[in-house]
Amino acid sequence: MDRPRRKIVRALRDDLHLMPGRKVTFTGGEATAFAEKLKRWSHALGPEGQFLQQAPLLPRMLIKGEKVDLFFETNAQQSSKKALRVSAEAVIGAWQGGFSQVALEGGGWAPLPEEWLAEHGDRVADLLAARKQSKNKVPTVALPSLAILAEDLNQPPPPGFARLRPLFEDFKSLPQSPIPEGVTAELRDYQKEGVSWLCFLRDANLGAVLADDMGLGKTLQSICAFKGRSLVVCPTSVLQNWEDEIQRFRPTLKTSIFHGPKRKLDKQADVVITTYAILRIDAALLTKQFWDCIVLDEAQAIKNPSSQAAKVAYRLDGEFRIALSGTPVENRLEELWSLLHFSNPGLLGGRSDFQNRFSKPIAVGDKGAAERLRQKIRPFVLRRIKKDVAPELPPRTESVLHVELDEQERAVYDTIRAATRKDVIERLGHGSNVLAALEALLRLRQAACHSALVPGQHAEHSSKVKTLIEALETVAADGHKALVFSQWTSMLNLIEPHLKKSGLDFLRLDGATRNRAEVVANFQSDSGPPLLLASLKAGGTGLNLTAADHVFLTDPWWNPAAEDQAADRSHRIGQDRPVMVYRLVTQDTVEERILSLQKKKRGLAEAALGEADRATALTRDDLLALLD
Repeated sequence: MDRPRRKIVRALRDDLHLMPGRKVTFTGGEATAFAEKLKRWSHALGPEGQFLQQAPLLPRMLIKGEKVDLFFETNAQQSSKKALRVSAEAVIGAWQGGFSQVALEGGGWAPLPEEWLAEHGDRVADLLAARKQSKNKVPTVALPSLAILAEDLNQPPPPGFARLRPLFEDFKSLPQSPIPEGVTAELRDYQKEGVSWLCFLRDANLGAVLADDMGLGKTLQSICAFKGRSLVVCPTSVLQNWEDEIQRFRPTLKTSIFHGPKRKLDKQADVVITTYAILRIDAALLTKQFWDCIVLDEAQAIKNPSSQAAKVAYRLDGEFRIALSGTPVENRLEELWSLLHFSNPGLLGGRSDFQNRFSKPIAVGDKGAAERLRQKIRPFVLRRIKKDVAPELPPRTESVLHVELDEQERAVYDTIRAATRKDVIERLGHGSNVLAALEALLRLRQAACHSALVPGQHAEHSSKVKTLIEALETVAADGHKALVFSQWTSMLNLIEPHLKKSGLDFLRLDGATRNRAEVVANFQSDSGPPLLLASLKAGGTGLNLTAADHVFLTDPWWNPAAEDQAADRSHRIGQDRPVMVYRLVTQDTVEERILSLQKKKRGLAEAALGEADRATALTRDDLLALLD
């Protein structure tokens, strides 16, 4: 074998893993990758070794009712051969994979239309993802992307797009929807706009995520959009509140609470109200029903797409779907995907597709991905904040009450800190996930609040509780009412004896409370106790507690959404006094680092709903930083 030939054979073996006389077949992505490698390799052979390819590709689209055939074909005018076709899925797959060419259905290869894909590739990917979720039909939510592509390809707009144009071009041009007869409330201007938006989406067979700031009347706006038989799914803590609100604002609607051991589904009720727990338990019954309208209140309850509640919610059979949440994104952008997958299936494609095209790029600071996501969800997510639409609300002031541990508390804390840091580092070093490390940090947070929360410790004194009681005594003496929140009912248990010792009258609301509505009404009354102890889980969502103008958060954590929800039980429509929000933070502990971490996490929702360019979740580095 001559020297040049040996060189080529060696190159075939080393670079392409091929040998003369051995047949190798590649398909799919492997074929595309090999073609790309062969193209680069063939140039090294000089003019005698050329990589043969077809003429450039041109996009084509055929619209037939709800079905759209989108494909690419070679330019027959630049070739003496018949035009060859390739699917849009294959072209987008090659483009997203970083390849410059794609295999044709009739054999051979063609270069990708790079410039056209740079302008329209993301839109085509959106369309394909939506079509995949809708059994190859183009769902209504995908019509905007389809209309833009149709215009670029000199095609008429898809049927049905004209009636949706106001939604996608200018929210202000939406026709004003009349308030239903029998509504007793006097709606504010922004609430009327919200009702018009909801009704427009309802009539267009589209869903909605109403993400107004907490306290702006999401419940009332939803009630005004009810049409036909409706289902409301909500936390147990606001079950009675929903019935009360409907009876108050639309008394002509017949309501039925589907809850309790002797529950029975009233098929004659205009509105059936149930809880997420019952949704899971009676999934077979509720998913067999057809609902003209389905409302998920505090819809962050389905933020985990893998949860049973989310899976059942996706299966509910409803014409118009509304997700209500003042915090549509708490930790990760996948939570927003879950809400929109419920309200508008197909809008954001599948879960893995959303992660690859939005979550991961945004997490590393991709401004273009963040903007594409905002544009895509803007017609279907409505978010207003208090300072913009309710300027008459009194100011809300936040401050920190600093607490200093005494010597005994410090000794307990430092001991736990040393052990916890070692444990966390070991867990993370061995590949344990973040949740496992969070459990290790739990003891450290508890030691910063009250030593008695730590197993094996029996302390009665707590510097934080002492600071809290002193502040509450002042609040009550000045004629104010206050809410005291903790994530742990055990912390509330430790606070109670000190309140009794000080002669401070109080109520309590947690998961064990049965007469929730009575407790709330008692606190709200002028003659009711000045203090309400509440767990974040039971009292942090859906309740109107405007009798209080002071809020105390006893144990801060890195995710500020739960704390914001708690504070907004007081700072909402109906409040006419300035609201003071206090975070009790123990000095030189993990709690101080939590405050700085909260600022970082507040940018998460803004990546999708605002103008920020970076979304973050709790990382291993964050956990270690908390212990430094």
